[in-house]
Amino acid sequence: MDFQLLGPVEATRDGHRVALTGTKTHTLLAALLLARGQVVPDARLSRLLWGADPPATMSGQIYTYVSRLRKLLGPEVTLERRAPGYALGTGDGRVDVLEYERLDRLGRQALQEHRHAEAATLLRDALGLWRGPVLVNVTEFLAEEEVPHWEEERATTLENRMEAELALGRHEGVVAELTRLVADFPLRERMRAQLMTALYRCGRQAEALQVFDEGRAVLAEELGVDPGHGLRAAHQALLCATLDLAPPPAGQPPAHPSPPPAGRTPVSPSPPSVGQTPVSPSPPPVPGGAPVRPPRPRGTAPAPGPAARTQAMTPSMTPSVTPFMTPTEAPCFTGRARERAALARLLDARPGDAAGPRRCLITGMAGVGKTALAVHALHAARERFPDGQLYADLTGSHGTPEDPREVLARFLRALGAEPPGPVAGDLDELVRIYRTRTAERRLLVLLDNASERAAIAPLLPAGPHCAVLVTGHVHLAAETGPTVLPLAPLHRAESLALLTATAGRARTTAEPAAAERIVELCAGLPLALRIAGTRLVARPHWSVARLAQRLAAEPTRLGELSFGRLDVAGALARMLRRADTESREVLTRLTALGPRPFTPDSAAAALGLTASRAEDLVERLADACLLEPLPAGPAAVGGPAGSGSAFRFHPLLLLHLQSLPIQRPARAPLAGPAPVPPVSDAYKTWSP
Repeated sequence: MDFQLLGPVEATRDGHRVALTGTKTHTLLAALLLARGQVVPDARLSRLLWGADPPATMSGQIYTYVSRLRKLLGPEVTLERRAPGYALGTGDGRVDVLEYERLDRLGRQALQEHRHAEAATLLRDALGLWRGPVLVNVTEFLAEEEVPHWEEERATTLENRMEAELALGRHEGVVAELTRLVADFPLRERMRAQLMTALYRCGRQAEALQVFDEGRAVLAEELGVDPGHGLRAAHQALLCATLDLAPPPAGQPPAHPSPPPAGRTPVSPSPPSVGQTPVSPSPPPVPGGAPVRPPRPRGTAPAPGPAARTQAMTPSMTPSVTPFMTPTEAPCFTGRARERAALARLLDARPGDAAGPRRCLITGMAGVGKTALAVHALHAARERFPDGQLYADLTGSHGTPEDPREVLARFLRALGAEPPGPVAGDLDELVRIYRTRTAERRLLVLLDNASERAAIAPLLPAGPHCAVLVTGHVHLAAETGPTVLPLAPLHRAESLALLTATAGRARTTAEPAAAERIVELCAGLPLALRIAGTRLVARPHWSVARLAQRLAAEPTRLGELSFGRLDVAGALARMLRRADTESREVLTRLTALGPRPFTPDSAAAALGLTASRAEDLVERLADACLLEPLPAGPAAVGGPAGSGSAFRFHPLLLLHLQSLPIQRPARAPLAGPAPVPPVSDAYKTWSP
């Protein structure tokens, strides 16, 4: 059995997770494992479980938790009572913290003995055991006691690994990681000195100097102290251009010397003023193993100017990685020329040219290609947003909205700012940090599958140089602004182009009539066309006509439009689940009107409602992209040509609704008042 504490507390047996439930159970297991087989007294268990206010039945509850844990872990471990508490024996089980400590100990020993390659491997393996923030599912009492210790352990292991990597000459490979680490741990001077060393060896001397200036400002602001000896020594070595790789220790063959990068000119320190001690030639070590002259006496290093100090204290200007979270672009993206041009104009516009922030809401029914268009636009605009692109799917795998706090935490990590533990659950504080980080950056943000206004507002960056694309329904315009880009199903020519691009030109040109029939049956829905083309690619022994024939059967058409994770019926079902119960019931009753366009008057007759009430309901369905609004003028059911607004079902959505196993009304009369049919239990409990 394996036990994991370096992340969420978990136990696994043969690769399957043991079903531990509740914070108290996880806390009990963690406390016993951290004791390494020693007895944990009842008093300590009580303090870790309930803090300073244990219940009167403390002993009985501890016994209950222990019994439950013993049953879950089974006979592979021993969990026994030993006065005055309990002890856990793991037998042959593997505990990740013990393995981490072993690898870390061996790595530090190898580092001390200058076996840098071995040290880097051991320390990398030790860090690989971490699965996220340590002990995240235990009580606050255990977390307050243990988490700081383990975070310090991990930071020290990271520093030791970086020292080994730098000694091996891998400075180019660790610059990005060190940049993120310095942003995460701004007060750790050893990490900052290592970043300065790596930048210098990459020929980025000016950036290395900026890292020192920012560190000095942070230390002064946060702690009221000057940089320590190690950071000052690295700074002096930087000024003297002596941060290159050190020679190997005695007993090892000398490496070929590596000359400084071409064009690098050492920065000469200012000569000492009268009365100051001159610089001695004897060098102390600095991170990375390079010799360096002793630091200049306090007060002689040139201080940064006001602009540099202000920049160093601005969170958005600290060194950070450039995030590129955008998903891979869909293959064979075609069509949407008008929409692509509109997005290009928006993203090309300079800040301030528009009346408000550069934001666009892309709307449309499920499967119409909202995400594909947005991702295509992001890839096309990448060069115009050099500070990165952020992406979040705001609907989870189970169809529930994502917590904006979790999304903000992911965004901040991508921007090089790990949210501090105390504010991880504070939405207002996370928003403040996020907007500070994005205030001066040129970022492009895509918020995909948005469904709730409250989930969007915290994720909108504040900076004027940022742009935001949102995919969702039109009611989200209250947050995104007036720029809305509705996507309708593709026209016939665009549909044929997409099918041809997906299936291959040879297939569609060989059987043009069958290809046209597939286009007709897919009704312009890009998801359906992509699935049809992919099925032809996956089954080269099929003719295009065979697939067209299979799609022609209405009862099985939706089943045919499924391939792997692509599924038209599944996408439509997820869209319907986001609608409220009343909208779903109204939509189902309107299926009695069939595939032809209909007016609000005919909808009122089908629903047995007044015309104004029916129009409100139908418009709400159109806002949710469950009905397609048509321009005024076409002949519609229940009204003459040109009689006003009209609506219709998308053919595949109508098929899906008609396939649901629920009681539905008979075809309603198309004119005149109709009685309101009773609401059956099936409607009340219906869920697609």
